[in-house]
Amino acid sequence: MEAGGGGGGGEEEQVMSEVHLGCPPHFSGLHVSRFSFSSRPLGTSGNNDGESSELVVATSTSSSGGSLDAFAVDEDGDLVLDRRKRRNKYVRNDHHLVTIQHRVTSSLKTVGLQVWKAALLLADFVLHKSFTSSDFDGVTAIEMGAGTGLVGLALARVARRIFVTDIGTDILDNCLANVHMNSGTLKFDIAKVCVRELDWKMSWPPPVGTHDPDSSQYLWSASEIEEAEKATVLFTADVIYSDELTDLFFDTVNKLMSSGAKKVLYLALEKRYNFSLDELDVVANGYAHFRSFFAAQDEHGDPIDSDGPSLMGKQINLAEVPQYIREYDRGKDLEMWKIMYFPDRKLH
Repeated sequence: MEAGGGGGGGEEEQVMSEVHLGCPPHFSGLHVSRFSFSSRPLGTSGNNDGESSELVVATSTSSSGGSLDAFAVDEDGDLVLDRRKRRNKYVRNDHHLVTIQHRVTSSLKTVGLQVWKAALLLADFVLHKSFTSSDFDGVTAIEMGAGTGLVGLALARVARRIFVTDIGTDILDNCLANVHMNSGTLKFDIAKVCVRELDWKMSWPPPVGTHDPDSSQYLWSASEIEEAEKATVLFTADVIYSDELTDLFFDTVNKLMSSGAKKVLYLALEKRYNFSLDELDVVANGYAHFRSFFAAQDEHGDPIDSDGPSLMGKQINLAEVPQYIREYDRGKDLEMWKIMYFPDRKLH
């Protein structure tokens, strides 16, 4: 997701996702990383990849788009040579690759050009549901603040239609490139993935595009807005890091979830801690503000508070979400929530 707000003069501060620590540092162009998974979770019988891999396979591309040679490096930065492995003819080849073009570092405004751990967690959740149930088969869904589009790509394997949304031409162009790169290997029809701009400052519905050839290819048509309102599932990852952005996000969520079909939102985030001078303690910035937008549910699905926001959320036990994607370490600061809309409750 492109972060809101404008900066002053001077060079913008660069940030880096932990997911990209194995990539060559100080590269200003785009990289392509490949994330691997199979239909069996890591560590289960039949999956020999029980440990998270530190290997990042990447193809460097220049800022102008010129492709360089493909290479692989291990955790020490040493070159890894491909060796042909003998396959057991009785073992089904069940491994898949998701190819993601991204930046290694970015400004805060363009963090959507990187892959973040919460997106990998949410992709694991989508993969788990697709391998063990029919919950997402044939759904119409919306990914909000999609960034590189990783979650939407995982869902495109089984969904009927997925609207992959974010803001900013650079981020949307990169997201669309990822859709094209993965349609063949993940075996989904490009036509079912619709990359569109959704500016939370303008809330919902977004403006309708015109037939002007100079208008953005990421503008919505009236029929697409109508179709999106029939979506039953929303997904978002790692968009909680600014109170202002959280306000805009939940304003859009409330309007989306109150329009058309009944919807459920799956939200993943990573709690990031900083020392607060006001509280003289280490705190997760914006987390309490995020939690104020929905009432929590108990283990039976009943609201803990009798009155409050029209949104209710239940935290998902991550032990029930096996890890499928090898190339990341979840750590202890990831969370995932299932959030539902109840119109008879008071709006926040």
